[in-house]
Amino acid sequence: MSGKLVVLVGPAGAGKTTLAHRVIDRSPERRGFSVSHTTRPMRATEQNGVDYWFVTRAEFEQLRDQDGFAEWAEVHGNYYGTSRAEIARLTGAGRDVFFDIDIVGAHNLWRQYPSEVRLIFVLPPSWQVLVQRLVDRGSETEASLRRRLRTARRELQAVLASPAPWTVVHNDDLGRATADLERAVSEPLQPTAMEQHPGLRAFLREAMADPRADAEVTAQ
Repeated sequence: MSGKLVVLVGPAGAGKTTLAHRVIDRSPERRGFSVSHTTRPMRATEQNGVDYWFVTRAEFEQLRDQDGFAEWAEVHGNYYGTSRAEIARLTGAGRDVFFDIDIVGAHNLWRQYPSEVRLIFVLPPSWQVLVQRLVDRGSETEASLRRRLRTARRELQAVLASPAPWTVVHNDDLGRATADLERAVSEPLQPTAMEQHPGLRAFLREAMADPRADAEVTAQ
């Protein structure tokens, strides 16, 4: 393996995909985005092999049972996974691979590829801005909004307690955050002491003060 595995973690609405594509577009011959497998239905705006590889549950489980995934998870009743073949396809050509996955998948990749993985936590400007971004999408029900906020708080707590080396990119200005991500990918690893990071601590305090982030989600 010659390319880096750049793993972006952060709340829905943090801007992970936008940042990844901005950095990839600067050097598309050297970088690519990992296309995950999923069993969830394809949306009208999505393309197979571009947004995801859309497979049946049986196909996913067969590949999983053959150890075909470097990481996988079941989320809200659907499977998501990163295939080893997808990683090998990109890194074998000397390209860095960008991932937008959850904290569990990030740790799984780090354990398997500790010298190649760069763990990046994308921090939104504030908790209030994050909530407003999710609301402005217009696609969140009250239940799904609470679910996303609970997930965001859990992931933040997990990153603060993580034994892995992380770098924080504060996405309060898109241009500056893109430059910070570029440096995190291109320069020698300089991980941040997560438990002492003031931005993460402030974000967690905001999350802990929001009752929607710990309320139980009821079926709708």
